[in-house]
Amino acid sequence: MCAQLLSGTSLAYSNAGNPIMGTVYGTLLNVKDAYQELESHMKNKPYQKPPEAPILYIKPRNTYNQHKGIIWLPKGTERLRTGPSLGIVIGKTTKSIVEDDAMDYIQGYTIVNDISIEHDSLYRPPIRFNARDGFCPIGPDVKKASLVTDPHNLRIDVYINEQLSHTSYTSELIRSIPALLTDVTEFMTLYPGDILMVGVSHNPPVIHDGDLVRVTIEQIGSLENQVMSETQAEQEGK
Repeated sequence: MCAQLLSGTSLAYSNAGNPIMGTVYGTLLNVKDAYQELESHMKNKPYQKPPEAPILYIKPRNTYNQHKGIIWLPKGTERLRTGPSLGIVIGKTTKSIVEDDAMDYIQGYTIVNDISIEHDSLYRPPIRFNARDGFCPIGPDVKKASLVTDPHNLRIDVYINEQLSHTSYTSELIRSIPALLTDVTEFMTLYPGDILMVGVSHNPPVIHDGDLVRVTIEQIGSLENQVMSETQAEQEGK
């Protein structure tokens, strides 16, 4: 998948506009309200204290979805939880960097909607709830880093059926983007095309069968997807 420069303003990739070249990583507890919501649990077993390093997870390749792609609602599931986040797109191999240089390793920014089935398994979230096919819409393209005035001062809006349902801000990050990249690359290497989500705020909206969900991040763009029931699709296919 080769990068293309579009009108000098953004980067996109050849697979129908989906800007995936590497691995997609999520970051937990990096937005203030999400951290505060779970802060009391951090003092319980098995942890007993707040985490010192970033808490990461991986969205596997089967979850990758594109702008205007279908989000499939699994059988027996009534609703899904959205997960709107700014995505950092890595531009060059990043390992053990210093915070002052961190922004030099960023190619650009994109939008990620980290979809999951709601669950209450705080310590062992099941893969089957987070890693369903198409549960990670990304796009519609990658905005060049030089064109984003301040990635720490962006508004993130979620619209459900054209109604504003949720607003968050990148100014609410606990670890700034340079700090996050520095801490993550202290123990692992990030490669060109990898995407690192900066974090999802507390209680993002849920979506149901037939809903149209749009995540808009100022200066970045809008990522739109339709929810469709697997059961309905099977019935219509008969």
